[in-house]
Amino acid sequence: MTLRDRLFLILAGIFIASLVSCNLIFQKFFTWTPFDLYTFEISVGILPYPITFLVTDIISELYGKRKADQVVISGLIASVFVSLLVLVADAVPQTGWSPIDNETFSKVFGLNAPAVFASMVAYLSAQFIDIRIFHFWKKLTKGKHLWLRNNGSTVVSQLVDTGAVLSLLCSFGVIEWERFGGLLLNGFLFKVLVAFFDTPLFYAAVWYLKPRIGDENSPVGATEESTDKREAPGGTSPGE
Repeated sequence: MTLRDRLFLILAGIFIASLVSCNLIFQKFFTWTPFDLYTFEISVGILPYPITFLVTDIISELYGKRKADQVVISGLIASVFVSLLVLVADAVPQTGWSPIDNETFSKVFGLNAPAVFASMVAYLSAQFIDIRIFHFWKKLTKGKHLWLRNNGSTVVSQLVDTGAVLSLLCSFGVIEWERFGGLLLNGFLFKVLVAFFDTPLFYAAVWYLKPRIGDENSPVGATEESTDKREAPGGTSPGE
């Protein structure tokens, strides 16, 4: 397995872990007041979510749209699978000596069907939009201006994600429509703020990794072969 392949598996693992954790921890809410300018009231489930967009942007840049789409589908399958496991775990009865009773487990891990459905729909819509806008800007700028395609794609997709999930939750009666505007503003502003902060991470990842593994136009193993040639005595490739 090449370095390029190993890195792809690592990025895919980070993406899936971040996505699944969003659905497991979303029921706790917290407040955050950066620079005493604005107070966010948001779910802790939103904390790992921006990581998914950073990872898909890195994969899009280094591996192309097809690989990014594959990771998004894999994330959806993993989320559905974990949700089914949680439903089974919630359904089975506790033992008399179980440190966690049924009520506590259901309160922490119990899944609200409309909320899960809304999350899945918003996730798919936002991720596919993010990938396509990213490649639109990449083609339009001829591969230049990393910050534009990173932030441009993320801002639009985060607005779609936040708006879609809140609209569905309000439509299902999980959240009152009166809270829609405030929650939309809180969620979207937080995600955009995090997107701007992760831009240096995106630049650093691309700057460090592209010379080592190539980009979406690099043939598999090309970087490793060139490295072998540089390290071979006399500048000749092994076997010559």
